[in-house]
Amino acid sequence: MDVIGQLTTVAGVFTLLFAALWWLRRRGYAQVKGFGKFSLRQTHRRMERLEKLVLSPQHTLHLIRLGDTALVVAASPAGCSLIQALPSGTVDEAVARQEAVR
Repeated sequence: MDVIGQLTTVAGVFTLLFAALWWLRRRGYAQVKGFGKFSLRQTHRRMERLEKLVLSPQHTLHLIRLGDTALVVAASPAGCSLIQALPSGTVDEAVARQEAVR
């Protein structure tokens, strides 16, 4: 009787694992690559926030990469304003130089 309980528990765990994988695949978060191989989807986003600088509790500066352009955006209770648009390469070079100094 003890063996049947253990087998039932193992079957339940596998059922939950397959249900979770099915749910992740359906949502697009995981992909199955053949028998026994799966990976989480790596999305290449066109827009990403690189940095955030808090100036006050309600005022922030955001450095955003949008494709090949870097944007400096100010956010406040009154709204958002574009401060400057730069080529993304100049921002990447500045970050690399700053990390080399550290």
